[in-house]
Amino acid sequence: MEHSKTVYRYLISMSHDEDTAQDLMQETFYQAMRCISKYDGSCKISTWLCAIAKNLWRNHCKKFHLEESLDEDKQFLQMPSPEESVLSDMNKIQIMKALHNLKEPQREVIYLRLSADLSFREIGEILGQSENWARVTYYRGKERLLEEVMKNE
Repeated sequence: MEHSKTVYRYLISMSHDEDTAQDLMQETFYQAMRCISKYDGSCKISTWLCAIAKNLWRNHCKKFHLEESLDEDKQFLQMPSPEESVLSDMNKIQIMKALHNLKEPQREVIYLRLSADLSFREIGEILGQSENWARVTYYRGKERLLEEVMKNE
């Protein structure tokens, strides 16, 4: 499917496990097919799929008593530009620790933006907020992240 890459990147950013991401991605598309009649077209299909994936991830965490946060020993997320140029010289362990210490929803917005490569509009739709809210939350989270990393150097 054309949206599988987006959904997979979103799930891998949350689970940090390829097998879990694959399983949840398959379940996402299964659930989407079952509920396609509920899709009203008010958002992009990829946004709708990521919302389904998010709910499945949360259910998975509850089922296995997992925390919905990033483990520090997992591989660092692939960063797109322009953030990549800023973060490439910094210690990835420090960045991951600082990212792990961010509070929700800043952490989730940064994950969605950097790893799933979603637009602010899509992030707002997934989280039930406005595009502007997603932009402000991302900006504040990024600033907080950089402050934490610089403080610990």
